[in-house]
Amino acid sequence: MGGKYRITGDKYPRMRRRRRRGRLVVVVVACGAVLGVAGWGTLQLIDVFTGGGGTASAAGSRASCGVKSAKASPSASASPAVLPKPAQITVNVLNATTRSGLAKTTADELEKRGFKIGEVGNASKEFDKKVTGAGILVGPAASLNTSLPVLSTQLAGAERRTDAARKGAEVDLIIGNGFKALSSEADAAKALAALAEPKPTATTKNAC
Repeated sequence: MGGKYRITGDKYPRMRRRRRRGRLVVVVVACGAVLGVAGWGTLQLIDVFTGGGGTASAAGSRASCGVKSAKASPSASASPAVLPKPAQITVNVLNATTRSGLAKTTADELEKRGFKIGEVGNASKEFDKKVTGAGILVGPAASLNTSLPVLSTQLAGAERRTDAARKGAEVDLIIGNGFKALSSEADAAKALAALAEPKPTATTKNAC
């Protein structure tokens, strides 16, 4: 063209509108977010249908259903041996102290509580004036878990001994220098009742 509409120079006017780059960026970001969410949801569905995470869940269930609780319950094996009654036990009451008449008064009290009384007198040279505690209970080997525990309920803190060479079922109560009195009847009765009760043992239960 000529005249005043002649174009000079090497730059030409743009004939198209500028692209809206901002809108394009928003669209790209939105598409990426949608794809990410879709991919995460797909993985979750795969885990559900293929048992993904089964190892962790199984381990957790095994941990929760392993040893659920430990409760004390009476067990037949924990039951004590059959204990004799006081009337079935013959007790020799022997005084190893210098206090006179102690064996007699102690024997009378034991007799009131149902025990049979055998010999009453002074202790042998083996124990005479040599017992510092409240007393010593001596019996045959078979009395360790039978007669001696029953007799010990009458004198708290008494030492127990067995003599394998000893014959018969009689047991000795040797009074020592630390003796003051027999246990009260109430305390002795409680100790005897506790002795006869089976002891509970801990048992575990599997929750599965």
